Amino acid sequence: MNKKILSMLVLGLLLGGGAVGAFQAAAQSSPVNAGQALIEDSQDDKDDNDRFEKPDTPITGIALEKASVAALNYLGQGKVTETEIEDEESYYEVEVTLDNGHEVDVQLDESFNVVGTDTD
Repeated sequence: MNKKILSMLVLGLLLGGGAVGAFQAAAQSSPVNAGQALIEDSQDDKDDNDRFEKPDTPITGIALEKASVAALNYLGQGKVTETEIEDEESYYEVEVTLDNGHEVDVQLDESFNVVGTDTD
């Protein structure tokens, strides 16, 4: 009876080892496909408006007043509709909706100087 149990154990190990080996061979045979999937996933993430970025922090207090005045003076019209501090493009970003309905993002440095604009 011990020989039967031992034989069954050996057979089980051989079959199990074969399954593990087949799994490892399959995993190793397609690293390019796995890598391509990672690249495609990372590109999808970029297309999802960088969902892994920290949340936007609105400008507040006196900085909000100064940034709003700087943006509106630069554009000569419009209404401030959104703000963000430490934007990826500048220190402050002020979104202004112009009188014609178009939106312009005004980029400001830490001293509230305009360093660029972007039209949505």
